[in-house]
Amino acid sequence: MGLYNEQGEAVGAPKSIELPQDKHVTQSAHCRTLQKPQYTDVLFVAGGWSLDEPTSRLERFSSQANEWKAMAPLSRRRGDVGVCGVGGFIYAVGGHDGISCVRNVERYDPKTDTWNSDVAPLSSARSRVGLAAMDECLFALGGCDGTTSTNIVERYDPKMNMWFKVAPMNYRRAGAAVAVLAGFLYVMGGSDGESPLNTVERYSPTEDNWTTCPAMGSWRENAGCTVFQDKIYVAGGRDDIHELSTVERFDIKTFRWSPVMPMKSKRNQAALVALNGFLLAVGGNDGITDLNTVEIYDYETNTWRHFGSMKFKHPGGGAGVVKMEQRDAL
Repeated sequence: MGLYNEQGEAVGAPKSIELPQDKHVTQSAHCRTLQKPQYTDVLFVAGGWSLDEPTSRLERFSSQANEWKAMAPLSRRRGDVGVCGVGGFIYAVGGHDGISCVRNVERYDPKTDTWNSDVAPLSSARSRVGLAAMDECLFALGGCDGTTSTNIVERYDPKMNMWFKVAPMNYRRAGAAVAVLAGFLYVMGGSDGESPLNTVERYSPTEDNWTTCPAMGSWRENAGCTVFQDKIYVAGGRDDIHELSTVERFDIKTFRWSPVMPMKSKRNQAALVALNGFLLAVGGNDGITDLNTVEIYDYETNTWRHFGSMKFKHPGGGAGVVKMEQRDAL
């Protein structure tokens, strides 16, 4: 259940998967010497939607073994769930169970492949919550309560097993992109309940306040987001009309957004992951069907290329995706 090409053939053997090199290479305009990367990261994909029904599945992708593996399912079905790792555990926060939004939280231990539900719940039921880890705590941002988007922000302390409300965002947001960089928590886009946003703001945990940052070039919700090469990348999502393939990145040194070459496929609710030093766009929905394809981005040439496919459509809609180090996982 690894990565497969368009003919259904496995892409490489576990010992010879050829990702672009980690930039420590010699190269010319026409030639590049590849080095085999060191595999240290794994991906977990939790929950999501399947045929309009929320799922409880949890699957794990090992880049070293080049395969997907089914793990212990969540204790309840969750679509549009927030997922994040902190302290060696994976937390599944909120979501939608097919009937209504939920507020409960559960914690997964990748070492024992077990879920624990004795985690304090959110202050209110919400789906499409933005989730990020900072200073050994979880931050849950916004989301939809089933009626409207919210600007609520809560911080979870695992040691105390308690949520604390912090300063709310300046905008109501559901399906926003979230990233942590240089001691700040950035939130980008999302929907205010009526239309997608392009606004950006960042949170200072020391001052407990939000400040406005330059807006993105595109209005988008449900975008993939990650930090790569010390910049924030935002890819895909959806605007008022259709799914997007566009990509942009934010440089905190220049405080500017700049366009990046678009992905080959439109991807709403895709996962954007910096894995083993490379940027991957995984799954999503192109407006017609869920995708199981994977694209890889070359920073130096500013190009995307097809990098095989998953055997199944894992994060094709509303799933939570988290990366963890190999030593923290089975």
